[in-house]
Amino acid sequence: MASNRERALKAAVELLGTGGLRALTHARVDDRAGLPKGSTSNHFRTRAALLDGAVAWMLEQERPEVGRTLDPATPEELLDDLCGLFAFMTGPNRVVTTARMVLWLEAGHNLSLRRALMSGRAVMEELVVPVLARLGACDPVAACEAFSACFQGLFVQWIARGEQLDPRPAFEVVLRGRSADRFGGRLLGIPWSWAPR
Repeated sequence: MASNRERALKAAVELLGTGGLRALTHARVDDRAGLPKGSTSNHFRTRAALLDGAVAWMLEQERPEVGRTLDPATPEELLDDLCGLFAFMTGPNRVVTTARMVLWLEAGHNLSLRRALMSGRAVMEELVVPVLARLGACDPVAACEAFSACFQGLFVQWIARGEQLDPRPAFEVVLRGRSADRFGGRLLGIPWSWAPR
């Protein structure tokens, strides 16, 4: 059974993902989580502490799914895995993904929140960069950054703009992209074994 603290964090993320930053108050979290009044503030004295807790909770929820999903043996499997991860992030995990978008916008003028989000991003990079290195990327860190940027852009289109596009073509462009001066002729340096569709 979830602790009151975990229930509060889940409710906080739900409020962020469904009502935006203005929806997040200690009292609303208590109400949403079905907790006695004042419970959330007992665990998170300030709004900043509650935001940091929400970021940590999101990472804890998503890290296992990312680790399970991204285990490709070939670039073709990587493309399938990325599409599967995107489907999870915009399907069952849509509220959490939306909450993260809300927090990234807030991080533009909230240094503490930015640090928390960047720490979470670093954890995700620790999962993804070795996968790209194993597949032969000549610059796995840059490849990870390229995919991250692609994901973020697609999230904006899917969630903020309501354009439910197929992510596969965009991921394939990143995977097959060219930039000869920096990456030796391939954006990721990953050789492909199949012809374009």
